[in-house]
Amino acid sequence: MRILVDAMGGDNAPAAAALGAIRAAEALGTEVVLVGRGEEILKALADHQIQTLPKGVEIANADDVVDMHDDPATVLKKKPQSSMVVGLQMLRDGGGDAFVSAGSTGALLSAATLTVRRVKGIRRAAMGPIIPTATGSVMLIDCGATADCTPEFLLQFAFMGSYCARKLLGVERPRVALLNIGTEDSKGGELQKAVYPLLQKAGDAGYIHFIGNIEARDVPLGGADVVVADGFSGNVLLKTIEGTAKFMSGMMKDMFKRNFLTKLAARSIQFAVTFVLDTLIVWLLYRSKVFTATKLWPPVMREKK
Repeated sequence: MRILVDAMGGDNAPAAAALGAIRAAEALGTEVVLVGRGEEILKALADHQIQTLPKGVEIANADDVVDMHDDPATVLKKKPQSSMVVGLQMLRDGGGDAFVSAGSTGALLSAATLTVRRVKGIRRAAMGPIIPTATGSVMLIDCGATADCTPEFLLQFAFMGSYCARKLLGVERPRVALLNIGTEDSKGGELQKAVYPLLQKAGDAGYIHFIGNIEARDVPLGGADVVVADGFSGNVLLKTIEGTAKFMSGMMKDMFKRNFLTKLAARSIQFAVTFVLDTLIVWLLYRSKVFTATKLWPPVMREKK
């Protein structure tokens, strides 16, 4: 597999992106192409005692960078030589099997939709982060790509989420639920009430395993494998979980630093506490930007010519 990486996207680029890509290449045995300003990438690697590119890693030069403040709708036109656009064009032309970027979410979604295009028949792309839960993980789809949805969009999100959960999470029969303000089928606004029977029909036909509505509080507890939501509601849920995780990790740190006895207690359960905090921190630092319906990820969704 050949992975294209936007080396200039995200915080601490290009060092963070390049070093992470190299570690992934070594661990997974995949080919990696670092797309970005070649001289800056090499300098960043040299600063970390990497003088030559490891086997399977190469650089594709791109002179421009998409800034977080750039208008997502005009990135393709105004910055055609940016690392993000060049990488997406390489993906479109068969230069790789997947594209990874930690840059501007809006710009990535817009450029991917216009460059790589959506899977045939899919009306809207969606973001599907994989969130840790008490029983494993859950895919939330959508969480911000399409704020205003139609029932058809949510139905397609359910199909895409179920497919990704099988391929990415290894869940044989993913439980698909609709994010709502109550579990009863009569709950919700016009959108939720309109899409519920469509999801139920798809479930009865065996296309998905629809289990009904789910409340936000049950998502972190593992109440479903796939949670379907419009982009607005999904984003509110995601940011709320993020804020709660930051709040809880901060409280734990403050509690164990309170006095000598609490510090001693922290030492006695250091492994468990470190595991919990690392899980929260890793997820907060890298909230998975999984785009479905744009052939960006997973690689199996990319149509081979």
